[in-house]
Amino acid sequence: MGGVERMGSTALRVWRLAIYLAFTIVLMPVQAFGLVFRRPWTASVPCFYHRWCGRILGLRVRRIGRPTQSRPVLFAANHISYLDITVFGSLIAGSFIAKREVKRWLLFGWLARLQRSVFIDRRARSTTQQRDSIAGRLAAKEALILFPEGTSGDGNRVLPFKSALFSVADHAATGPVTVQPVSIAYTRLDGMPIGRRLRPLFAWYGSMSMAPHLWTMLGLGAVEIVVEFHPPTTLADCGSRKALARYCQERVAAGLANAISGRRRPRAEAPRETERRPASTEIADSPAPALG
Repeated sequence: MGGVERMGSTALRVWRLAIYLAFTIVLMPVQAFGLVFRRPWTASVPCFYHRWCGRILGLRVRRIGRPTQSRPVLFAANHISYLDITVFGSLIAGSFIAKREVKRWLLFGWLARLQRSVFIDRRARSTTQQRDSIAGRLAAKEALILFPEGTSGDGNRVLPFKSALFSVADHAATGPVTVQPVSIAYTRLDGMPIGRRLRPLFAWYGSMSMAPHLWTMLGLGAVEIVVEFHPPTTLADCGSRKALARYCQERVAAGLANAISGRRRPRAEAPRETERRPASTEIADSPAPALG
């Protein structure tokens, strides 16, 4: 990153890490107790937790639009960083669809289980069973958060959405599933625009190691994050999984581009069933690992 990893304050890192760990250790047994005894407030505790974690970490979220209140719902978002979990978790009362490896991560795996994340193994032989598991959650009128890119990107562009991951929106047991595209962008650091050179301070992708990346991020100032909720749609309105993936990818890509450039454009409406377009061949179907 050209030396920018040396930016930030060590004292701020230590303070933030200490407060974050103390706050987390206090709330974890509370949420675990609620899940064991099936208390209704366990659905709202993660939002409270992530909202305060965002304040501790210096995250300043600017929301555009609103999450749909329709249930069941699948939120389809681009994926840039482990910070996405805190940001989306503070705005959406739902659970993440995560790769199975996350379940074994120290601390983050525990937190994912406490938020009732759905862990999936994207090997072909287990696809049907896992789709049924996700469908069961949707049939219970829940909200799930999906990263259709299948991995995290550099924050400058959106990777192709994998239409195979939208198969959960096509399941007879759930009935109609609302799908809402959501874009996230890391735009400003201490009020100054974040360009390509500084965006890797927040984007975690490729072969980056988490520990040194997290340590660098903890010492930085306040970061502005723009989250835009785009018009929701359904599989029936789009006509096919590939068309649904394309619809979501186009809205999310436009939202990311607008946010990092600082410009705003009129929001596109969701397609109606009579306005279906042919499925694009540019949407990939092969699985890939993702953080969340």
